[in-house]
Amino acid sequence: MRSIAWATVAAVALVVAYLALGGASYAPAKVADPCATRDWREPQGVEEVAEQIALSGLDGAACELDVSREEMVLALANSESRDRFARKHGITDERLEQLVREGLLRAIDDAESADALDPTFADLLRGIARRVPLDQLLELLERLPGL
Repeated sequence: MRSIAWATVAAVALVVAYLALGGASYAPAKVADPCATRDWREPQGVEEVAEQIALSGLDGAACELDVSREEMVLALANSESRDRFARKHGITDERLEQLVREGLLRAIDDAESADALDPTFADLLRGIARRVPLDQLLELLERLPGL
């Protein structure tokens, strides 16, 4: 009988603690505005620089289309999702590709301005962003560690 009483006390204490810590008023975190200027962090190493460039590039494209970065990431998952996204937003696949490239180029410029990229390496990345087919570019971004 004592163990039932202790179990009941423990259960009530758990519920009280949950409510005291705000458990009754859960609200999901807001999605960040892709058009808001984000401070360039101090990346440590190539992986973190690449991550910041990719995320910033996605922000640029998402801002132009007035969608969230998360929606943009899902749209770029494969060619079918890109086609669906383009139809939904009334743009061509070519325009979507152009926006992604422009976002990446702006992000590379930002990284170079923040001294996170050597100018020679930044020029190399710009060449890749301009010339590599979108499917291959997205595959390359997926392979980067940390993304």
